[in-house]
Amino acid sequence: MDTMTENDYLIAWGLYAFAALGCLLVWMRITRWMWRWLREPLRLLMAVLLFSPTIIDPVKEKVAPAIAITVLDLLFKVGNNAWRAISDLFMYSMIAFGLYLVLVAIRFPIERASKARKERAEAAKAAARTDEPEGDQPFGGAGDDRYGRPPVPSNPQRLRVEPRL
Repeated sequence: MDTMTENDYLIAWGLYAFAALGCLLVWMRITRWMWRWLREPLRLLMAVLLFSPTIIDPVKEKVAPAIAITVLDLLFKVGNNAWRAISDLFMYSMIAFGLYLVLVAIRFPIERASKARKERAEAAKAAARTDEPEGDQPFGGAGDDRYGRPPVPSNPQRLRVEPRL
């Protein structure tokens, strides 16, 4: 006798989705200290484990979380859905990791080019700092003269030369 109505089924899935999202956020908080190339696959694996469904009743098209079905079937030895749930978990994880590898293949050259561009900018800044005349002058970079006035711009319209005192 099936006592779960469609509304109860949707409420149960909503509660599970909310709890799984909370677990995923805690997992992200736990793994934030890790090296990036280890952290991202672990987060992806946890998302696949938490959010992959499996069919439990093909006639009524009822689904449940695959990890829950696997654990309950193996722990209590009550159902025969464990292998189906494990195969669904494996299939979803292969799809997710394949998409992740495509993302990494796209992201890696972009990051390498960005890193090279930043290194060139740093090298240009360092070269500009070493080319400054401040290190050559005993009293600092005061301009053209030693009194600290800015150099006179070379303007062809300015024909009058004023003496400096």
